[in-house]
Amino acid sequence: MDKLGKDMAKAAAIGAVVAIPVPFVGPVFGAIAGAGYTWYKAKKQR
Repeated sequence: MDKLGKDMAKAAAIGAVVAIPVPFVGPVFGAIAGAGYTWYKAKKQR
């Protein structure tokens, strides 16, 4: 797994945990948002 993949996995886990108490988001969308944000940041730097 490359660095971007590891960073996206970490961000997805954090997003899922943070989103659990939010009733309309949920852990799945939190994980998607966390991974997407990390991917966007990585692509923006290139």
